[in-house]
Amino acid sequence: MAKTRQAYVCEQCGNESLQWQGLCPSCGAGDSLKAVTVARGGNDRKSLAAASGAPQRLSQVANRDDPRIATGLDELDRVLGGGLVLGSVTLLGGDPGIGKSTMLLQAGDALSAATQTLYVTGEESLRQVSLRARRLGITADQLQLLAETSTETIIDQARAVGARVLIVDSIQTMHVADVESSPGSATQVRETAATLVRFAKSTGVSVLIIGHVTKEGVIAGPRILEHMVDTVLYFESDAGSRFRMVRAVKNRFGAANEVGVFAMTEQGLKEVKNPSAIFLSHHSRPVAGSAVMVAREGSRPMLVEVQALTDEAQGMNPRRVAVGLDSNRLALLLAVLHRHGNVSSAGRDVFVNVVGGVRISETAIDLPAVLAAVSSVRDQPLAGKLVCFGEIGLAGEVRPVPFGEERLKEAAKHGFERAIVPEANKPRRPIEGLEVIGVERLEQALRSAF
Repeated sequence: MAKTRQAYVCEQCGNESLQWQGLCPSCGAGDSLKAVTVARGGNDRKSLAAASGAPQRLSQVANRDDPRIATGLDELDRVLGGGLVLGSVTLLGGDPGIGKSTMLLQAGDALSAATQTLYVTGEESLRQVSLRARRLGITADQLQLLAETSTETIIDQARAVGARVLIVDSIQTMHVADVESSPGSATQVRETAATLVRFAKSTGVSVLIIGHVTKEGVIAGPRILEHMVDTVLYFESDAGSRFRMVRAVKNRFGAANEVGVFAMTEQGLKEVKNPSAIFLSHHSRPVAGSAVMVAREGSRPMLVEVQALTDEAQGMNPRRVAVGLDSNRLALLLAVLHRHGNVSSAGRDVFVNVVGGVRISETAIDLPAVLAAVSSVRDQPLAGKLVCFGEIGLAGEVRPVPFGEERLKEAAKHGFERAIVPEANKPRRPIEGLEVIGVERLEQALRSAF
C-alpha cells in the first residue's frame, strides 16, 4: 500500500504548505488552507509528458506534421489554429449558460463522424444530454456518451472504446481516488488535469475540457491548471447580447489571441462568417460621436464602431466611463486632446463605448476614440464613409500600428472611401476605391476628419 502524507493546500491557488496558516503564503487568501492526504511520490511528482526512453538529439527526432482533426466548426478551428492536434489538451472556460456544453456537443457530433469520440458529463444525466442534442437538431449517431466523475474510470472507458477525442464536462466535477478532498477543490482540479494530460500525451488522444469561471472571470482552480494544458480558450459575451466570442489566450499550436465569433440561436451556436457586419451600426444619416476603426483580433482584421458621448457634468467631478477599452487610457487621451488638439473636455462627462461588446486592448483604438469624442463635443459628424486607426503619443504624435495595409484592404472591401491613418502606415501602392490620408500629428487628423 502506498505511503501517504498530510499537506495543507490552498483552495484558491493550489499552493501546498507543510502546516496550517491563517493566510495562504502564496495568494494571501484567508482561511483557505485545507488539510488533504496525498500519496508520497504520487501524481504530483509524475511527469506530464509521456516517457520517451533514452535522450535523443534534436536532429534525430522525427519531424512530421500530423494531420489536425476538424471540429466541424470553422470558427473554432480558426481559434485552435486549424483543428485539434493529436495528443493535445484544450481548456474551454466561460460564464454559466454562455454555451460551452452546447459548443462541445456540436463539435463532438461532427468529430464522431470522422473519429471515435467520447463525451463525458459529470453535471448532467445522459437523458439531459440527449434532450439538449434533440433540441439542437443533433443526431450524434456515432457519438458515445458517458456519465461519470471518476477520472480513472473515464480513462479506462476511453481506452476500452478506442476514443481518439475525449470531451470532459466539466473538470470541476471530476475526482481522482488518491486525493482525499471534494471535487472542485484546488487539489482535485490539479490532479485531475495532470492525469488527463498524462493520458493525452501517452496515447495521442485529444482531450477537450470544460472549466467553470470565478466571479473575476478566470477559470476556477489553481493557476497552474492553465499552464498544464496546451490551449486555453475563453468564451466571451456582452450581457444581453446573442453573440459569443471564443478567444485563445494560450495556444502551443497556433496564434494566441485569435478570435472566433458565434451567434446563439434556438438551434445552437451558428458561426458568424463576417463579424464586421455585426459590429457596425447602420445609421440612416451621419451621427455625431461615431467613428469606425479596423481592429486586429488575432489574424483577422475586423471593422468596429467606436461611439462617444459628451455632456455637461452633473456633479463636481466629471465622469470618464469607457466600455470596451481601458478607462485609464481614455483619461490619458483626453489630456493629450486638450494639450495638443485644443479641445477641452473639462466640466463634461465623457462616455466611450465599443459597439457589440468587443474588448479592444490594442493602441490602434486611440485615434478613433479621440475623433469620436471631438465629434460629440462639436456635435458634428465625421466625414462619411471614413475609417481610422492609429496610436497617439503623449507628445501628440500619431504612431503606426501593425498590419496597416491588411486593415486598409478590409476597410476597402466593406465600401469605405476614406481612411485617416498614421503616415508610416500609408501603403506604398494605392488601394482601389480608398483614399488614404497619412497624418503625423493629432492636429492634422482633426483637420482631415471633418
